[in-house]
Parts: sequence; C-alpha cells; structure tokens
Amino acid sequence: MLPGWGVPQTQAHQVKPQTPPRTIQLATPAMPSSWSPRLHEPTGVRLHLSATDAMGSRHFPARTVLFEKESNGVTYRVPALLYLPCVAKLLAFAEERLSADDAHANLLVLRRGTIYGSYVEWEDMRVLETATLQHHRSMNPCPLYDEFTGTLFLFFITVLGRTPEAYQIVTGQNVTRLCCVTSADQGLSWSTATDLTQQVIGGAIKDWATFALGPGHGIQLRSGRLLVPAYSYHIDCKECFGQLCKTTPHSFAFYSDDHGRGWRFGEFIPNLQTGECQLVSVDEEDGSNVLYCNARSPLGFRVQALSTDDGAVFHGGQLVQRLVEPPHGCHGSVVGFPAPFVYVPTAPWDPTMPLRGSAHRLLPGMLQAFQYLPTRQAAGNELPAVATGSHHKPAEPEEGCPTPGLHGHAHGIASVRGDPVVTPSPAAFFQAPTWVLYSHPTSSMSRVNMGVHLSTFPRDVESWTEPWVIYEGPSAYSDLAYMELPYNEASISGGPAIAFACLYENGTRSPYEQISFSMFTLYDVLQNIPLTASAPQQDGSPTHRRKRRRKSCLIS
Repeated sequence: MLPGWGVPQTQAHQVKPQTPPRTIQLATPAMPSSWSPRLHEPTGVRLHLSATDAMGSRHFPARTVLFEKESNGVTYRVPALLYLPCVAKLLAFAEERLSADDAHANLLVLRRGTIYGSYVEWEDMRVLETATLQHHRSMNPCPLYDEFTGTLFLFFITVLGRTPEAYQIVTGQNVTRLCCVTSADQGLSWSTATDLTQQVIGGAIKDWATFALGPGHGIQLRSGRLLVPAYSYHIDCKECFGQLCKTTPHSFAFYSDDHGRGWRFGEFIPNLQTGECQLVSVDEEDGSNVLYCNARSPLGFRVQALSTDDGAVFHGGQLVQRLVEPPHGCHGSVVGFPAPFVYVPTAPWDPTMPLRGSAHRLLPGMLQAFQYLPTRQAAGNELPAVATGSHHKPAEPEEGCPTPGLHGHAHGIASVRGDPVVTPSPAAFFQAPTWVLYSHPTSSMSRVNMGVHLSTFPRDVESWTEPWVIYEGPSAYSDLAYMELPYNEASISGGPAIAFACLYENGTRSPYEQISFSMFTLYDVLQNIPLTASAPQQDGSPTHRRKRRRKSCLIS
C-alpha cells in the first residue's frame, strides 16, 4: 500500500457549496461577461489514494463534492471532466437544471481545479453565460483540447424551449442544435457560441429525429485529428403522414483535421442500438492503431465498436457481456493510457512473458515481475515503456501552455528482454499497448454502486475485469481523465504515477443529489479489482433483450 494514499469513504473530505439558494431563470442570450462566479470560497482537498488497510476492509478513494442540489430544486447533472497537463489543471463541467428532469436543463457551469502534488484546489463555480442559444437550453457538455494550438473547445447541444427528447423521437421534429464555444486561456474566458448545425450536419438533419454529444470529454489523435463522440436517432421510416416515426439510435463521431476550423461527421455504428458514447485511441503491440468506441445501449450490456480509419467508419458493434447496463442503460466513461509494464526477468533463463497474455491475468500479486521504464531513465538499448510528453511541475503550474505540440501521453516502445546484459534483438521490441479504464454503475437492476473496470486488450470483449466499486449507493453518469503524477513513491516501481480522476453523479436517496470528484492511481485499481472473475450474466440472451426493448428510449 502506498503511504498516505487512501481513506475510507466515510472519512472522505467533502466540500459543499456555501452559497445560499438563488433564483434561476431559463437560459437567456449571452451576457457581456463570459461567466458568473459563485460566492463560496475556493476549496481544496488533499487526495489520499490507497485501497485497503491492515485489516483488509474495503476502502474507497477520497471524494470531494463539487456540485450539490440546492434547496430550491436546482440540480446539477451530466458531468464532463478534462485534464490539461501543460498547466496541471482539471476542468469540471456540468449542466445546471431547474430540476433533475431533462426538459428542465438550463445552463452549463464550470469549476477549475489546480493540482499541487497530491492536492487539488478548486476555484469558484462559474456559469458559462456565453454557452447559450436564445430560447434554447444548453445540454451535454463535451470539452476537447487541441494541444497543437492551445485551443480549448466546449461542444454542447441546445434544445428549443422545454421540448423533450422523447417528443422529437416520436414525431421526427428535430429542434436540437450543435453548438461550440472556445477558450484560449484554459477556461478563464469563453467566446460567444457558434451554431454549427447547418455547416456540419447540413441536409442530413432531416433524417435525424434528434441527436446529442458524448457527454464527456472528446479526444485528439497524434495526427492532430479532433474527435467529438455523438449519437443520433436515425429516422428509419415515417408513418401516419409524417407524424409518427420509427427511429434507431446510432453512435458516431464528429471530427476535424484542421484544428477545428471545419468539421465533418462519420458513419454510424451500423448494427446494434447505441447511444451515449466515448472514444479511445488504442495502440496495439504489433504497431497497429484502432479507434475504440464504448457506447450505451438498451440491450442489457454495453456495446463496443472499432474504426480503422480514425472515426470515419465504424465496423459492426459487439455486445460486451462483462459490462452490464441497468434498465434503459446509463452513460459510462472510457479513458486510455499506455501500458506501464514490461517484463524483465531477473535471470537469463527466465522465460519472456508475452505482454498480451500476461496482461489478461495481471493481478496485484504479479506486480513484482514487472518493471516501469520511464522515458527519462531510458538509455542505450533500454527503450521507454511509456513516452510521456507532460514535463510540467504541477506544484508550480503556469497559466500559459508551452509551444504547441502534443502534451498528452504518446505511446512509446517497450522492450521485453531475458538478459539485461545482452542487447535485445529487433524482434524483442513492441509498441506499448493501450489499456482502457471504464467507469459506470455496476448493477444490472438500477443506477447504483459506481465502479471502474480495466481492460488490457480492449478489442477483446472478454478482456474486462470485474469492477472495483469506488462509491456505494445511488450513482449514474461519470467522466474519467488520465494523468501522470510526478511522485516516485506513488508509482509501482519509481516512475511517474499513472493516476485517474473520476467525476460522477451520486447521492444517498437519488443519484442526482451531488456530483463528486475522486482521484486514484493504477496501483489502487490493481489492488482493488476482485481476484475472482464471475461468468457473464445469463439472465436473457442478447436477441431476447433486443426484441423486448426495441422501442425503448435512452433515458438520461
């Protein structure tokens, strides 16, 4: 266990807003100021990140409440989280609603956090006054950072008045718009909103009963391509003189190859019903790369699909029976990170362990067999297991990002060798593969018990571990971020600590009472994943579920 990195959930430090209830009105046109600060004081929380104590009892990562339901009914929902490594800042977005109902969504809000070692200090909450369209409500925040230009994008949808999603699906009357605001100063100020609907979707909008984004973070590929996850209810046919529609939800991606000046959208996942989704760029050991999509579905399980052309076309989706959905499904989050281990036997006669095979069975008891090779220690024939591009010192973050370039993780090359003296042959080198972490409620019956699962070979639907439950109780939407923290004592073997932040909805009686923030390391994940895997649930075949729930809407 890592010293000082963990507290029971009951002892987790909680920061609650100190602002008295305020009157909220429906969204109005943009005000001159780009944000309105809350009146409570900035807050900080020291994040302790370990898993089990000497008695072996279950522990949870520390939890900080960033948004909390107010006494006048104002509710915060649909979290989105983005980490900016060049300035060691976290951006936590959410919807501010007049009530928990989707039709009562109103504005988007933001809290910025600065990481100082293991301490995160959160600024006042700000209402994003410019992220609005007149007579529309703002929903589904999807933040995205272009590390080449330093531009922060916030994509979102706006919906006319209080028109419910279900009304659009039934009638085919789409009143949703695709919008975006940008920031050049890491979220301190924002541009006015741009309505991209006609420019990006164009005439195809007539075939979409409605659509939405993510929600949650978008990603940027090494090529510079920007990707925004999305889904649409496609109109399959119209009946009763155009008044009633038969629709099917399909996930897809918006993308830009010119740093956000122009946008296009890719093809739908073709076969299974898919909705809210997120994306990961996955490197594999043989040097190949695929774009991985993990999507919500009403079929009882998550759906995953792969693209080999960076999101323009997705191949057929697959049911992931190790990742269950509650009735009607629920949004979940995925984030990728470079595998941190290479196998370095201590004697030349020790067999080389293929990473793919061992990774499927990687458990805490096996950690002694692996060694982390950070970039700064790589020399001679020792190639880095993870080539990191984040060289900032979080204890002294700067407001300006350095020269444009990719500061996120760049997947490097790992070596597997049997003799530390002999120069390894070219065949002994391989690309460090991408592992994926996934967060979602763990029950198939209701939205309760937020958990995280790990996959070391995400294209394999059977590769997912059982969950580590990080919050017991009602919980729903979440968003993950990947970070590298620079304390050697917190890592598995001396390199930068691979860490994750999770922003998630939770409560005691309802999942929509709070939005909380937790942070933990990969070490914590490996220590807390159950050692025994249960077989996939057999409470109904996929075909039966698909037939029974064919007309279900994806209720948020």
